[in-house]
Amino acid sequence: MVGVLLGIYLAELSFRPAEIGYVIAAGLAGATLAALVVTLVGDRVDRRSWLAGLALLGAVGAAVVAVGSQPVVIGVAAFIGMVNGMGRDRGASLILEQSLLPATVSDRDRTRAFAWYNVLQDAGGALGSLLAAVPALLREAVGLSGVASFRPAVGLCALLTLIPALVYLRLSPATRTAPGPALAAGGGAVAAVGRGPSSARSGGDRGADAAAGSRGTSRVSRETRRVLWRICPLFALDSLGGGFLTTALLSFFFYQRFGVGEQVVGMLFFGARLANAGSHLGAAWLARRIGLVNTMVFTHIPSSLLLATVPFVPSFGIAAALFILREGLVEMDVPTRQSYTMAVVQPGERTFVAGVTNLVRIGAWAVAPFFAGVLMQNLSLATPLFIGAGLKIVYDGLLWVSLRRVRPPEEAR
Repeated sequence: MVGVLLGIYLAELSFRPAEIGYVIAAGLAGATLAALVVTLVGDRVDRRSWLAGLALLGAVGAAVVAVGSQPVVIGVAAFIGMVNGMGRDRGASLILEQSLLPATVSDRDRTRAFAWYNVLQDAGGALGSLLAAVPALLREAVGLSGVASFRPAVGLCALLTLIPALVYLRLSPATRTAPGPALAAGGGAVAAVGRGPSSARSGGDRGADAAAGSRGTSRVSRETRRVLWRICPLFALDSLGGGFLTTALLSFFFYQRFGVGEQVVGMLFFGARLANAGSHLGAAWLARRIGLVNTMVFTHIPSSLLLATVPFVPSFGIAAALFILREGLVEMDVPTRQSYTMAVVQPGERTFVAGVTNLVRIGAWAVAPFFAGVLMQNLSLATPLFIGAGLKIVYDGLLWVSLRRVRPPEEAR
């Protein structure tokens, strides 16, 4: 909901595109800092408290955004509250959840578990997109106009952000600390980088690495460090492209380019999130047949090409159809990427690896929106779409060349 509304709300506050980009970047910068802290100390504290605290900060930040008017005030609130213009969960909570999930399933079912995890996230995102019509409903039912119709809607975003805090506190006590190797239902063989496409480490090496990982986030195996050096620059490039394509900026693009209101944009992103949700299950099915890396790459490239065509079409209807088709492909790399990353490291290293990879991604996301806003203001509304799509295509090519021979355990066997 906040992803769809944020750009339009700030435009109603008479923010210029560069200022809109600044606020979105500030929110993602706050998420980057939180991700850094979780990465460094997340395994040494009660994870339930971390998750509840992050939700509380998010609610407070969104509440201040709902009542503020000045770019500096809203930017600071966005930073503290990690206000997420991406329209999807891209913060510290994701790191903690992502590190917990693989311990609940076998290697064979890990990608399916991540697929359902993302399906439920996108289902919530779809409902949130529908709630972006609240300002229009307030204008019709109560007679509020302009900014006054947006403030209660953003306040509702704050309330919705607070509710998960109550759910997090009811998680099992087993979530308090990092899972050791004994808790991993299927954490068996791991493809060793640099030792051939399907070679696995010996049991003694695996035990030593897992023990090192469980003693602290600063102790990870040599092979895990090599994996991180290989994938982190790639993920940073992908996220830099994604930072030019946040939900808030895309909503602002459709709002300005085609003159549609927030209720129409909300319906567009409702359809997009439904397409995302279906694509996650399709990704799990496809990955079992062609592999995780192939699924990531060969679904991602067409999605970027589709997005690059949107600025050229003459009507909103055609643009919306192309965009939803793109959304049916673009998220197929999410559960596969998460599953792949957790598969090629030991269970005791998962929080640290999830933290590092997500930190790299969030940091790159935080950089791009400010420049996207400047480009929208000084060149054209479509410039960020071209840059974002181009960067993602380059990422896909490099990813396939770099990782096609590094296989997760279920593919190695």
